[in-house]
Amino acid sequence: MKKLVLLLVITGVGYNALAQSAQKILNKTVINRLFTCQMDQLLDTLGHDYHLNIVFERDSLHKFDVVEHFFEESLKDVLDKVCSENGLHYWMESDGTIYILQTTDDLQRLQQLKKLTHNTLGPEFKSNIVSAKVMPMHFLFTVTGKVTDQGSGEGLPSATVSVRNTDLSTSTNADGNFTIFKIPSDTCVIEVSYSGYQPDYIRLNAKTIKSPIVFSLFKSLNTLNEVTILGKKSGVMNTDTKKVGVLQLSPASLDKLPNLGEKDIMRAFQLMPGVAATNESSSGVYVRGGTPDQNLVLLDGITIYQVDHLYGFFSAFNSNAIRDVQLYKGGFSSEYGGRLSSVTEINGKDGNKNEMEFGADLSLLSVNLFADGPINDKSSLLVAFRRSYQGPFYDKIFSQFNTSTVQGGPGGGPGGGGGGPGGGGFGEATTPASHFYDADLRYTYKVNDNNSFAWSVYSGTDKTDNSRALTIPSFISASAGNIDITDYTKYGNLGSSFKWFNQLNKNIHSNTYLTYSSYFNDRNRSTSGTTTDADGNDVAFENGTVENNDLKDFGFKSDWEWTMSNQMKLLFGGFGNYQKINYEYIQNDTSTLISQHNSAFSGGMYADLEIDPTSKLHIQPGLRATYFGPTGKPYIEPRLSASYVINENYTLKAATGQFYQFMNEVTREDIVDGNRNFWVLSNNSNIPVSEARHYMMGASYENDQLLLDVEGYYKTLSNLTQYTIQQTGFAPGTTSTVEENFYTGSGRAKGIEILLQKKMGRYTGWIGYTLADAENKFAVFGNNYYPADQDIRHEFKSINMYHYHRWNFAAVFLFSTGHPYTAPLTSYTVTSADGNTLTSFNISGKNAERLPDYHRLDLSATYDLIKINGNKIGSIGLSLFNVYNHVNIWYREYQLEGYQAITTDVNYLGFTPNLTLSLRWK
Repeated sequence: MKKLVLLLVITGVGYNALAQSAQKILNKTVINRLFTCQMDQLLDTLGHDYHLNIVFERDSLHKFDVVEHFFEESLKDVLDKVCSENGLHYWMESDGTIYILQTTDDLQRLQQLKKLTHNTLGPEFKSNIVSAKVMPMHFLFTVTGKVTDQGSGEGLPSATVSVRNTDLSTSTNADGNFTIFKIPSDTCVIEVSYSGYQPDYIRLNAKTIKSPIVFSLFKSLNTLNEVTILGKKSGVMNTDTKKVGVLQLSPASLDKLPNLGEKDIMRAFQLMPGVAATNESSSGVYVRGGTPDQNLVLLDGITIYQVDHLYGFFSAFNSNAIRDVQLYKGGFSSEYGGRLSSVTEINGKDGNKNEMEFGADLSLLSVNLFADGPINDKSSLLVAFRRSYQGPFYDKIFSQFNTSTVQGGPGGGPGGGGGGPGGGGFGEATTPASHFYDADLRYTYKVNDNNSFAWSVYSGTDKTDNSRALTIPSFISASAGNIDITDYTKYGNLGSSFKWFNQLNKNIHSNTYLTYSSYFNDRNRSTSGTTTDADGNDVAFENGTVENNDLKDFGFKSDWEWTMSNQMKLLFGGFGNYQKINYEYIQNDTSTLISQHNSAFSGGMYADLEIDPTSKLHIQPGLRATYFGPTGKPYIEPRLSASYVINENYTLKAATGQFYQFMNEVTREDIVDGNRNFWVLSNNSNIPVSEARHYMMGASYENDQLLLDVEGYYKTLSNLTQYTIQQTGFAPGTTSTVEENFYTGSGRAKGIEILLQKKMGRYTGWIGYTLADAENKFAVFGNNYYPADQDIRHEFKSINMYHYHRWNFAAVFLFSTGHPYTAPLTSYTVTSADGNTLTSFNISGKNAERLPDYHRLDLSATYDLIKINGNKIGSIGLSLFNVYNHVNIWYREYQLEGYQAITTDVNYLGFTPNLTLSLRWK
């Protein structure tokens, strides 16, 4: 066995003091000395002379010779130079210990060896916390503080703060603040932990308890080091043991997930059970049978209505501008409202308060730039910008889809809608081309310790071109011709928020928001071409539709938190919104089919009481009351959630609640041109306020290595809105007529979710399975329930990650049964008495058909770029999307020509490679 020498010097009262002391020594100590010795002897000398804890493997480093004369160089520069010349790295932990590494994976082994050596050196080396030197003077007092990132100074939400050797424990709020009551004495030790960071602790004394305590956590080295994380929140995706259906994610951990271009917070959630992952055309989340419009998405208090870019290949949120994200899959607290299914709360970075930081992410599809840093000692600014570009790789993917040719032969039987029995359809494939940009800005200003302001701006726009040419074969028309389809869409979001944080006293603080959000979605679709009439003459035709949907949302919200004791917390607040929606649907530039101009005011208040009668039981009753102007009625929403910790491994949890939604994105079903969605406000007539009730239960088993979580849910929905049109007259040269109606219906969703996650080790990942059923019932389609558009009966996900030195490999396999859809079966023509003809479709039952099963395999490999001091400065990544090039169908579209239905399969992306380069510098 190799000899190991660990030079350890214990200083300070906690990790923070040790780390800051070591940092100061590294930067300010000046070396004027000639070294002609082995590497291990040099480290011995530095450790002894400057009181540093340096851990290294003597036999491995003894073979390196050092012959250097240092002139007025800092100790940090000395370590940089000798490590660089010998292919080594060094890493400083939060306890001030410096580790000399040959590879980044050495850290875990050296940490274990350090612990073993402590045990052999005697009791005085077993703890970095100095024993209390005086008798306690204060008892049963309250401590407040904040947990921050040591590098940027930003607050860290949901960090675990506890008092050692007691049951006292709490979590930091969204701003990183915490309060603990009834601390036994001023000699206790406070411990802090947070996923992706090194733990910290400090021993209290009579002086430290007089002011808020700030814990500045150091990030963990990007390797397999096992750090004790209180509350077991050490995985890439974490759950809250006190709440059912809650997922927590820090963008700092996203580089451990499969990287398919850019770090994507919404795509990360889609890899978990209960969140559909097989809709490539949207980064929006389909949660437990719900639709994306039933998911409330908040970015710094701004409601975001368009959550994806590039037909879902990217989410609308730049991970470089995001601090943390939480997804509530159902049964969420009364703090949130206005949606039936789920809530995604996204908090932007406050800005680096300590130093300027710059970054760039370059891929074959997009560029992502950001800058982040202090303006002065009270304010900071973050700016981030992304844009896709049409480079060679972009052209390679999309140019093949610019022109499409009809395939197949003449049909004759029923069910010819795209490959059904009878073969009556003629198929082709097309993939849309698109580009996007978005920008984020966040300015923060700290007035004093109790007040701060933040201004956030988000802007994102997509332009999508799904235009194409159809070649009409001779078996359809006596003279072959062309149909040119123009399909252009522009959509996006512009939003801004102003936030005021106020710490009223140790127990009460508030966040007050003024928000503005603007959403737009414009589409221009037209068809032109030529056909041959009965006399053999060429006849030109042209028709089309224009859709414009514009939404403006002005909001006010004030959230208050009153920590009454360690066992009780009251969350309450008020809110108000004014929304205005315009929607127009125009045909052939002259006929206005729909023209809606609606507005509404809503406002109310909420209250939640978090109660912990014991350390094992958590109960959270809540109540939300909303007044909605168009109906002139109040809407009361009771909520309740609870959890019970059987022991340190097993937890039971449940939630229920009433939920209302006052605006909906309804579907204008069109089996010819494809379904389209638009936003509408509820009213007092044909668009009622939607309602849902949630019933959720679950159980979990968790230890340091594994998590097994099983949850079941049942949801009832009423007053759902469905928009339908009956459109006739598709024959060439004719003008179609449209009759539109809003229908009211109900729905239900139920399912079971199973998650098995391995959180530690060289290999990590999880397996998820969802068995679900989502159904709707509208009287216009009959008296029976039918599969909802988003219904997926079975979904299986396998996420696999493997770490080796600087390499991170990932493999993701996804499978789901097909989505339901409605298809035209046959067409028929009726000739009127005046000789005019009318052509119509016979269609299948509502969502009676199913697309083929969806499945794909994605692979990625990422190589980390690491400085000599162990800090990550970037990465190079290769991703392979849909490795075996399986054809997955997005939707089917139908075009009537010569009284035949031409079927177009609009497919998702096939095999798509991508390269990504990420760089960070300060």
